[in-house]
Amino acid sequence: MKPAPFGYADPTSLDEALTLLAEDGAKVLAGGQSLLPLLSMRLASPATLVDINRIPGLDSVAVSGDGVRVGALVRHVDLLHHAEAARVQPLLARATANVAHPAIRNRGTTVGSIAHADPSGEMTSVLALTGGCVTVATPGGPQTVDWADFFVGPLETSVHGPAMVTEAFFPALPPRSGTAFEEVSRRKGDYAVCGAGVTVTLDEDSRVASARAAYISVGLVPEVHDLTEAVAGRTVAEADWSAAGDLARTLVDPDGDLHASADYRRLLVGVLTERTLARAAEEAASR
Repeated sequence: MKPAPFGYADPTSLDEALTLLAEDGAKVLAGGQSLLPLLSMRLASPATLVDINRIPGLDSVAVSGDGVRVGALVRHVDLLHHAEAARVQPLLARATANVAHPAIRNRGTTVGSIAHADPSGEMTSVLALTGGCVTVATPGGPQTVDWADFFVGPLETSVHGPAMVTEAFFPALPPRSGTAFEEVSRRKGDYAVCGAGVTVTLDEDSRVASARAAYISVGLVPEVHDLTEAVAGRTVAEADWSAAGDLARTLVDPDGDLHASADYRRLLVGVLTERTLARAAEEAASR
């Protein structure tokens, strides 16, 4: 199929973009790697595409001790190879490496992927797991929206009207912490049947103080699960990571589809949780 007819605009300022987005049926175009397939299948039929690629100041990655700010025009590939961003928050590079194929990463944007709000998207889970937020430009000025208030359903966010997401903020990894990310797909680059991103934090005695996980292709929106009770107070060598996997299986409620049954996804949650927590804990111990 081909897209339904639509108008096209390429503003050169944020104010101009917001004016265009005030019109009925206007939609933002950044990388287009999520949007264009929807247009081609006529699952979306915007009246106007507002191409933001000529707006200055949206293509930067800002790294500080607090975390990483990613502009709306930063491509996946640029974030993947940003060494300072990976140092401050390692989940960014680890998850981005799993996004689709190189051709998609070369054009697709990290913030666009988050705004697309696909529950099978890697970067939505990372924003949730790190406790991040987004900045939304509105005619009344910028607003900060926490991840938990941003995602409201599959392919649906709380941003409506003349507004657009201009950046995403990922807090820095805490001290004595480690991360890991892994997913299972039918073919490399396909949508994940299941994926897990985790963080483990150790206390000053090198015992597990926190273990948290977020999953992809499991729920309707990103969810973060606290698995600390299964391994709290144990050293890395003592911790029973399979117990954390068993706990994780009881906390998720996946749906089945033509790619995998609900039971298979629940099984993968347990397996991936055990694997990734063990790796993250080893990393935490070495930091």
